[in-house]
Amino acid sequence: QVQVVESGGGLVQAGGSLRLSCSAYGSIFSINAMGWYRQYPGKQREFVASITTDGRENYADSVKGRFTISRENAKNTVHLQMNSLKPEDSAVYYCKADGVSTVIREYPERWGQGTLVTVSS
Repeated sequence: QVQVVESGGGLVQAGGSLRLSCSAYGSIFSINAMGWYRQYPGKQREFVASITTDGRENYADSVKGRFTISRENAKNTVHLQMNSLKPEDSAVYYCKADGVSTVIREYPERWGQGTLVTVSS
């Protein structure tokens, strides 16, 4: 099984910064793209940022100019640098790997378990 694991969540004061990390593990040949989503209590999961293997970045309007996504393809790892955090950024952040190819099969997408980010006023 391919496993996706996030880390770096925690409690931070408004205006502060956090860096989230996500790695995919398994007999992985390639991953087309990796990204971050977040989910508020009682709400649907929403897109935050994504990056392709070629380094093309995409961001939700709510985080543009504050969040930066980066990747280390050789390590199947992606990072999310979150600056100027606001209380409304508080959510469970999930990592997603798209188009995960292994020596056995292709996985359209694989999700991590989530990491909690809490921004205090």
